[in-house]
Amino acid sequence: MADPSFINRYFDDDAIAVAQRLIGARFVVEGVGGTIVETEAYTQDEPASHSFRGPTPRNRPMFSAPGTVYVYRIYGIHWCVNFVCRPGSAVLIRALVPTEGVEEMIDRRGLSDLRKLCAGPGRLTQALGIDLSHNDRPLSDHPFGFTPAQVEGPVATGPRIGITKAVDLPWRFGLPDSKYLSRPFTKNGPSEV
Repeated sequence: MADPSFINRYFDDDAIAVAQRLIGARFVVEGVGGTIVETEAYTQDEPASHSFRGPTPRNRPMFSAPGTVYVYRIYGIHWCVNFVCRPGSAVLIRALVPTEGVEEMIDRRGLSDLRKLCAGPGRLTQALGIDLSHNDRPLSDHPFGFTPAQVEGPVATGPRIGITKAVDLPWRFGLPDSKYLSRPFTKNGPSEV
């Protein structure tokens, strides 16, 4: 478990900055997880965000303390996991490199291709066993484990995926050329963080 005051300070920032800073961070649930390689930022002032119209029962965690975990279902079948930043903003975790509890991930996903285990938000949550029971809980508490990236490096940027509003915002971030991304970055090249 991470120190709650550290988690609060780390995430009490602009979602765009946090989304970039998360590339290379370690995230685990019950010891299952790996290194984050792809994220997307969402802020309250843009229409693709769940918080755009203000607090609702569904998005209430987005208005909680920085470092709160926000879990929701999309398409009626997939869970997505986000980390809350400043009120009304969050970072969607899109992909990670599976490094811990890989056999458990393989069992949960029913496939052995490591590149596809956690490449996409729905795949990632299934592999890590994330569901609504993890919603609105502090990232600093059990069953979560979080360690920031040890070294900052180049981060690829591009448009977010699977949205119909604010599609022009380049708020998707990732590790350039990672084979674990949900989709390659093609529009914009890497830029230094």
